[in-house]
Amino acid sequence: MTTAVDYNDLVALLQKQFGKGFTPATDYVEMPAALIAQVAEYMKNTLRFDFFDMVTAVDYSDHFEIVYRLQSIQNNSLASFKIKCSKNTSVPSLANLWLGANFQEREIYDLFGIEFTGHPNLKRIVLWDGFEGHPLCKDFKGKVYDTAN
Repeated sequence: MTTAVDYNDLVALLQKQFGKGFTPATDYVEMPAALIAQVAEYMKNTLRFDFFDMVTAVDYSDHFEIVYRLQSIQNNSLASFKIKCSKNTSVPSLANLWLGANFQEREIYDLFGIEFTGHPNLKRIVLWDGFEGHPLCKDFKGKVYDTAN
């Protein structure tokens, strides 16, 4: 069975490599959004987390949280990260490291409006091009669309 990494040990490694700002929790590491690209590359190339399991987002009205989960097939382990970002900001895309991030980041962009800088094809994936807004945001005001045209 796949096991979660020891988050205290992982935080110690990350702090040694990148400095302060990492906080362990029971089942994830909270970290600065500005470091996600560098940490992801370190996780893939040094710690051998070779599988991008998932990324999702949560709207907390005043900020977003983005949750990443990576897996090491070789070590049979999982690691999760959370970053907080303010509204109307962008975060680096991880699609250049893992192809599996491509569609998931597009879905987050489509439904939450979070932009991923450096993404190779950041456009809507669930909703059509004329759709206004991002329906998973708490401040989204529904609008009736005529889909017949």
